Amino acid sequence: MSIESLRAQIDATDERILDLLNERAKLALAIGHAKKAAASPDRPAALMRDPERERAVLERLTNLAKGDFPRDSVRAVFREIMSGCLSLEQPLQVAFLGPEGTFTQMAARYLFGLSAQYREAATIEGVFDAVRTGAAALGVVAIENSTEGSVTLSADLLIDGELSVREELVLLIEHALLARDKVAFSSVQRVYSHPQALAQCRGWLTKNLPTAQLVQTASTTAAAREALSDPAGAAVASPLAAEIHGLSIVRERIQDRKENATRFIVLGREDAPRTGNDRTTLAFSVLNERGALRRVLSAFEDEGVNLSRLESRPSQEKPWDYVFLADLDGHRLDPNVQRAFENLRAHCAMVKILGSYARREAIRLTAVP
Repeated sequence: MSIESLRAQIDATDERILDLLNERAKLALAIGHAKKAAASPDRPAALMRDPERERAVLERLTNLAKGDFPRDSVRAVFREIMSGCLSLEQPLQVAFLGPEGTFTQMAARYLFGLSAQYREAATIEGVFDAVRTGAAALGVVAIENSTEGSVTLSADLLIDGELSVREELVLLIEHALLARDKVAFSSVQRVYSHPQALAQCRGWLTKNLPTAQLVQTASTTAAAREALSDPAGAAVASPLAAEIHGLSIVRERIQDRKENATRFIVLGREDAPRTGNDRTTLAFSVLNERGALRRVLSAFEDEGVNLSRLESRPSQEKPWDYVFLADLDGHRLDPNVQRAFENLRAHCAMVKILGSYARREAIRLTAVP
C-alpha cells in the first residue's frame, strides 16, 4: 500500500477514536449528573472521585494491551482520557507544594493528569489549608524519603489536623547537578537546593565539591532558578528541571543511594475504600507507665497486623511528651485491624486514624508529565 493510502487509514482511525472519546465523555457527564444528585453539604460532588476505580481501570487496560501499541504508553493515554472526562463532571482542584517543576507537581500530574486544575502553594501548610478550607478538593505533599526519613512538617500537620490520607505514590527520585551552559565543574562555588535534596546528596557533594557553599532553597525548582542566574552556581534537582529551565546536566544520579525514593500522599476529607491491598496510617500516644509501649505493640501482634513503619514525634501539647506515627498493613475496616484498634484504645491516651488507602509500588517517571 502507498504512504498516502496508509495515511488515509490513519486519519479514518483517528476519527473513529475521536467518536469513541466523545461517547465516553457523554457517559462521564451522566456520571457527573448522578454525583451532583447524590451530593450533600458534607460530601460535595468534587469529593466523590473514586481513585480506586480509576486505578482498577488503568490496570485492567494496561493488562489488556497485547498488540503493537507500547504498554507503557497505554497508561499515559488513558490517564489523560480519564482526566479530561473527569474535568467534564466537575473540574478537580488539586493543591501541591510549588513552584512548578517540583517533584511534588510531578507526582500530582502523574496521579490526576493534565486536565485537573492545579493550585500552587508556597508552603506545606498552604497545601493543608487549601484542602481544609475547600479551596482544593485534594492536596499532594511528600511524607517521607527512603534516605532521610520523614518530612517532619507533613507528619506533624497530619497528626494535628483533620485531613485524611486518601492515596499514596512512591516516586524513585534521581537528582542531577545542573548549571548554566559552559559552567565548568571545577568552578562551581555554590550549590542550591531544597534541604531534603541536599541531604540526599550529602556524601557525593562532600566528596566532589568539598569547598562549595550549600545554599538551601524553598524547592528544587527555586534552586534551578538560582543556578540560572549565578555564573558560579549549580543546582541539585531532577534531570527534568534542566529541560524545563534551560540548564545543562553537569553530573547525573548524584544521590547517595541509587534507589532513592520519596513517598507522596494525597490529602482529602475522607480516606479510600478497601481494595484488599491497603495501608493504614495512624497516630497514638501511650500512657506514661512501665510496659505501655510493649502492650500497644502486642495489640497489633495478637491480631496478626504488621507494622511497616513506626516513629515518634514530639507532642505539640506538652514538652517531652511524644506521639507515635505508624503505618500498618491492612484497611481500618478489616476485622483484625478493627480488633487491634479496640485493644489499642485500652492502652493509649490518644488514638487517631489518619487514613486507609491502597498500597502502591514505586514508579520512575521518565518524561515530563
